[in-house]
Amino acid sequence: MQVALEKAHANDIAAIALLRTAVAERLTRDFGQGHWSQSGSESSVIRDMAIPGLYVVREGGHVVATLRLAAKKPWAIDPAYFSSSKSPLYLTSMAVEPDRQRQGIGRACMVDVLRIARERLADAIRLDAYNTPAGAGGFYEKCGFREVGRVVYRTTPLIYYEKLLSADS
Repeated sequence: MQVALEKAHANDIAAIALLRTAVAERLTRDFGQGHWSQSGSESSVIRDMAIPGLYVVREGGHVVATLRLAAKKPWAIDPAYFSSSKSPLYLTSMAVEPDRQRQGIGRACMVDVLRIARERLADAIRLDAYNTPAGAGGFYEKCGFREVGRVVYRTTPLIYYEKLLSADS
């Protein structure tokens, strides 16, 4: 499967918030209450749009996936755990419509993330995942990311992952 990540626009705000809410509700149903239970809000999407790097995948005009790929380090990531990097990008807020999960959209997004990172001359992609059954660590490992550390940030257990980029990655 191939997808094309497109930069999100102001008219995507409501759709992204609804998608994030649907994912939070599914995770809560499947794994119980946790940090992942926070519903998406339009104000959080607007905050994410203030930093360039919010993307969506559309099918028939409908947003089915979203993620943020930005140069600004998120608050929960400690760079001390990662390999040396001059221009890392941070992958956050990845969400795929619950009824479309396990159909290759997420993995296809990761392939396109690599394309975007190369275009932006990044040398690494960094991210965190919940260190709980609700976490997506196994998914990121299957996509070629390497675990580099485990931390607890404000009571939330996290696993840090990175993918170092080279001309052939």
